[in-house]
Parts: sequence; C-alpha cells; structure tokens
Amino acid sequence: MNIWIAVAVTALGCYAVKLAGLLVPAGALERPLVKRLAALLPVALLAALTAQQTFADGHALVLDARAAGLAAAAVALVLRAPFLLVVAAAVLVTAGVRAMGG
Repeated sequence: MNIWIAVAVTALGCYAVKLAGLLVPAGALERPLVKRLAALLPVALLAALTAQQTFADGHALVLDARAAGLAAAAVALVLRAPFLLVVAAAVLVTAGVRAMGG
C-alpha cells in the first residue's frame, strides 16, 4: 500500500510543478537572464548525467568500457559525424572493450 502513496505524492508533486510553471508571469520569462538559463541549463544537466552514468559506480570513480565508448563518441562528434554514427561508434567501442575483458 505504501507504493501507492508514493505514486500519488509523486503525481501531485508533478502537477504542482506544472501548475507553478503556468503561473509564472510572461514578463518574467522574457528577461535575458531567464532565456539564457533556459537555453544552457538542459545542456549542463545532460552533461552532468552523462558524466555521472559513465564515470561513477556507487561512490567510486571508475574508468571502464563506458569511458572508452564516450571517448569514441567525442571523437566522432569532433569529426562532425552524423548522430547515428556517433551512437554506433560509442556502442561498438564499448562492446569491443568489454569483449576484450576491459
């Protein structure tokens, strides 16, 4: 039964956040600082999530096949490869390093 309480509280929290966003005056959203933050914040959060998922294992810092895959993706991006090729390079390098026992 406790899981349904958590689901209900989470749903209400999501609704409250959405409602709060709708109640923000339009003038506040037109400020240059807010526009700049809205443009940069998702990129920063995605970069932090990628770094955390790649280099962390619990409370330890790890360098394993995921780091090699991320490096391959970074090289593909620098070479201006299409997105699907970037993903494929990361997958292939990660799988290759894991297959070699790394």
